Amino acid sequence: MRIVTTLPSATELVAALGLEPVGVSHECDYPPSAASLPSITRSRIDTDASSEEIDRQVLEVGETDDGVYEVDVDLLAELEPDLIVTQGMCDVCAVDEAVIADAVARIESDPDVLTVDPHTVADVLDDLERVGRATGREERAREVRAELEERIDAVRERTAGIAGEERPRVAVFDWTDPAMIAGHWTAELVDWAGGEYGLADVGQRSTPREWEEILEYNPELVVVAPCGFGLEQTATNRTDLIDREGWDELAAVREDRVWAMDGHHYLNRPGPRLVDTLEALAPIVHPERFDGPPESVAVPFEDLEEFASNASGPTETRADQAP
Repeated sequence: MRIVTTLPSATELVAALGLEPVGVSHECDYPPSAASLPSITRSRIDTDASSEEIDRQVLEVGETDDGVYEVDVDLLAELEPDLIVTQGMCDVCAVDEAVIADAVARIESDPDVLTVDPHTVADVLDDLERVGRATGREERAREVRAELEERIDAVRERTAGIAGEERPRVAVFDWTDPAMIAGHWTAELVDWAGGEYGLADVGQRSTPREWEEILEYNPELVVVAPCGFGLEQTATNRTDLIDREGWDELAAVREDRVWAMDGHHYLNRPGPRLVDTLEALAPIVHPERFDGPPESVAVPFEDLEEFASNASGPTETRADQAP
């Protein structure tokens, strides 16, 4: 079967089933072999810009009919896909179903289109099985789901007995300017890791918040994981938070419990590696119960200055993903 995926998490779902797409999005980079596959999309915004500038560009593009992403219709036609896996969750995060529907209408082949729209971990696991059914890999999908659920249960068993007063108030930022609190599956990941997540409910969309609301919540633990940003790009945008009035007074800051996480590959990518995110989050929330997270996933916020100083310039991109 010839499969095209239009977002990184879809590529990872397909890969988990032992399959490789014939085409992917410009952001697909895991497994590593995905980076060498033909890219059918490009972004109309500069993703190496500051968080404030990216937000401005997104709003500006949103006022036009063009949208954030463009599909290479000629390449899509050449790939002759039997199945396209796209998404309906967010037209800013990745190419969405409406853009794909327009592209499909312009090619001769008539592929099936599978749209994922996950808002919880269970939704992600359900999508894994949906992709399994669409590709004839039902049994493999059930096996992978069972393996992922076993890993989730292993973390939950170690945090199940933690009393409410021992669960730190957690705030996870998936954007920094404007300040946005991570939603969707984040609340349940924090709960399973042994924390309290009082700024968003399970399944609720990520939402910009007034800074005063965050100050009032006064998180005891902060995780900064901007959508689409790795640790280096988070490092260069760290002043979005640390320069805000009241930042130094937050309990998390006073207690040195502020972490940066690779939001691009982990927290904000609803695929199998959400379980890796949980396993990295648990030791951040309860370091006395778990070994520390891998440095490739999360680092103390105070260490970001080193990442910023080591960043030599814009993130390298493939030639076929340049705007």
